[in-house]
Amino acid sequence: MTSYTICVFTENTIGILNKITTIFTRRRINIDSLTVSETERKGISRFTIVIHHESREAVEKLVRQIRKVIEVLAVFGYLNDDIVYNEIAMFKISTPIGAKPLDIETINKVYKAWVVYWHLTYVIIQKTGTEEEIFEFFDYIKPHEILEFVRSGRVAVSKSPQTLVDYLPEAEWEYYQ
Repeated sequence: MTSYTICVFTENTIGILNKITTIFTRRRINIDSLTVSETERKGISRFTIVIHHESREAVEKLVRQIRKVIEVLAVFGYLNDDIVYNEIAMFKISTPIGAKPLDIETINKVYKAWVVYWHLTYVIIQKTGTEEEIFEFFDYIKPHEILEFVRSGRVAVSKSPQTLVDYLPEAEWEYYQ
């Protein structure tokens, strides 16, 4: 199955998340990752949705359906090569007295992960990267007893030179200050 990232720009209104996810539910398409945040423009939200599907045609049909939602300003479907993307993960790792110490140099230099919190019996490590990079680090750190693990959804930016403003309707859009 091919991985697709769908970026949806909407007016920031109550209920828009439900309207968008219902379209996926009706088409029986599972959402693997969903990240929502405000954009650089006031009142505009960006949904970054990752799905896996066999049919590009079905994904294009899904994108056309999302465009029909009144509050949607723009929708784009991307393959991984069309975007720059990352995720963030946090690992709570057990560090009991007498256990094999963590190799912080390897964690920092090889895996580009960072200890963001120290406690007597555990540390919290932050790792950013692709899903593959995060799970590669997961496999490395697993012998040290992972107490908790959480991973964000994907954040992505198109490699295209166009910006959000190129697709917005004619209007004066305010920036955040």
